[in-house]
Amino acid sequence: MAIKQLTIFVENKQGTVVSITDTLSKHNINLRALSIAETQDFGILRLIVNDEATAEKILKEEGYLIKITDVIGVKISDEPGRLSEALQVLDENKINMEYLYAFMVRTEKHAYMVIRVEDNDAAEKALINAGFKIVTEADINKL
Repeated sequence: MAIKQLTIFVENKQGTVVSITDTLSKHNINLRALSIAETQDFGILRLIVNDEATAEKILKEEGYLIKITDVIGVKISDEPGRLSEALQVLDENKINMEYLYAFMVRTEKHAYMVIRVEDNDAAEKALINAGFKIVTEADINKL
């Protein structure tokens, strides 16, 4: 049930991210989640979108270096400690988390988290067994 994430390597200069988001917007690509990590010279923009195949094609045509990565999505109740509980499940199952970030969702009761781990299947199984709901690409398309 992995979710496809676009990882885009970008130069760290003014206007780069707006150029990407503008290009996607012009092609009716809707952003569902994003994360930016940066260094002095370059950045890594991670996106979950409603149509990753089209987004990948368009951005490659624009000259961007893109990698598609499988990540998992997990729905977490909006209450203190629930994220910590989900991360504890991964830790207890010896699953290393590489990074995480939140979805943009239209709900006040839940947060959707994107989690990158080495073994998506093991992480999903552990989280489901602990009572967490895994977010699918079909769920994303409903947002």
